[in-house]
Amino acid sequence: MFIRTERLFLRPGWPEDLDDLVEAFRDEEFQRTIAVEALPLKRDAVRAYLEQPRNPRLPHFFMYLRGAHGAKLVGGIGLGEDGDEIEVGYWITSAYRGKGYALEALSAVVEQARVLGYTKLVARHFVDNESSVRVLEAAGFHDTGCEKVRYSAGRGGDAVTRLYAADLERRRWPRQTGNGSLSSSSPKRIVQDGSGAGSHAGMRSGVTSSTRKWSTASPSSG
Repeated sequence: MFIRTERLFLRPGWPEDLDDLVEAFRDEEFQRTIAVEALPLKRDAVRAYLEQPRNPRLPHFFMYLRGAHGAKLVGGIGLGEDGDEIEVGYWITSAYRGKGYALEALSAVVEQARVLGYTKLVARHFVDNESSVRVLEAAGFHDTGCEKVRYSAGRGGDAVTRLYAADLERRRWPRQTGNGSLSSSSPKRIVQDGSGAGSHAGMRSGVTSSTRKWSTASPSSG
């Protein structure tokens, strides 16, 4: 399964991603945002991570920025189960934060979740990361008022997370631009069937996740 947005290509992980992931995971600033367990740092562990089987109903993607000089790893995003709920999470590498990539990818994955038949998505962010709130709300999530303590490997202990939810049965109205024309809130994309093996977006430096190994923390600014 692949998704193309305005600037990004979201796809499963491939063996040639190994060097990009090793470099990204060794970034100390990035590791600080990890939620449950620390991400793998050694090449063999990252390779095993890439080779894990994936559930096509819970797609995981790596975000790559398309460009004239080749694709650059931006982050990862995906769906996972948290009890009876479907949770979305993402991570963004330090070099690409604050550029809108998290929102672009999240909006596309929310639409893909709708295509898969899900009627609701949830996401958690650590309360010390306010930038995640802006991303979630812009993607159609709302604050449920529920808080939960989760372990954060990057923080070295427990931290409070806040639960956000998106109702996928309600489609967002197009928003009005400055010149009065209407633009869709979701990025243009192409979705194709393909192998779901290899990617793991649930480790996020955006939304937290308690359901997957090497899951990252509350959304960093994207």
